[in-house]
Amino acid sequence: MERSKAMMMAVAAVGLALVLMVPQADATRYIVGGGGIGWTTNVNYTVWARGKHFYNGDWLFFVYDRNQMNVLEVNKTDYESCNADHPLHNWTTGAGRDVVPLNVTRHYYFISGKGFCYGGMKLAVRVENPPPPPKAAPLNEKSGSSPSSIVYRGQLVLPAAFAIAALWDAFARIW
Repeated sequence: MERSKAMMMAVAAVGLALVLMVPQADATRYIVGGGGIGWTTNVNYTVWARGKHFYNGDWLFFVYDRNQMNVLEVNKTDYESCNADHPLHNWTTGAGRDVVPLNVTRHYYFISGKGFCYGGMKLAVRVENPPPPPKAAPLNEKSGSSPSSIVYRGQLVLPAAFAIAALWDAFARIW
């Protein structure tokens, strides 16, 4: 019994160390229109989207009055003419809180039907692939190491040291 408990602790420690060493990838959830406004009339969504970078893996969160509005994905022509007759996808779930995954790099066009598009309830976003991570600075040959390499080594060495210590402790208790 004691042996299996120690082994489980060792496996958990190694798993935690591996999780700590994996680089983080962040997706962003955008509340369309902003937190206090949401998907409603009298908002310029072109201005709201300006300056934002939408990346593959991000999410759009539409919050609106479910009894009056909806969220329709349309093509560019229907977006420009506010035509809701043939949507590519109806994201409306009926709760007034709809989440749209941006999982393809392309242009997305959203409108609200029932005439609200003519009042400005339309949004166009361009989804891109995330930028590559920054390249590490080259080592300065004279000093031997740079601060960025020390940080990088710390991100690997510290979790590895904890994992080795946990394994050592687990095996010491078994023997």
